[in-house]
Amino acid sequence: MDRVTDNASRHRFELVVDNEVAFVTYAMEGDRLALLHTEVPKALEGRGIGKLLIRLVLDEARQRGLKIVPRCEFVSAFIERNPEFDDVIA
Repeated sequence: MDRVTDNASRHRFELVVDNEVAFVTYAMEGDRLALLHTEVPKALEGRGIGKLLIRLVLDEARQRGLKIVPRCEFVSAFIERNPEFDDVIA
């Protein structure tokens, strides 16, 4: 469950939990990764899946040396509450 996949053809990072797919859509803006929208299926709501997904995506960006532009309100709120990810914010 704790593995995010980059579905490049759909421009989104995906996390599969209980055969459901939570995802964050993205777009490359030059050398920066803009996170546009987070979606968690109703069946997974209330379990912290969205937070886990964002944490995994930010870790992935850090590993790739990418800077993030948080265009999604959920991502922005997560970053505000988790300053340990300040280094990946553009």
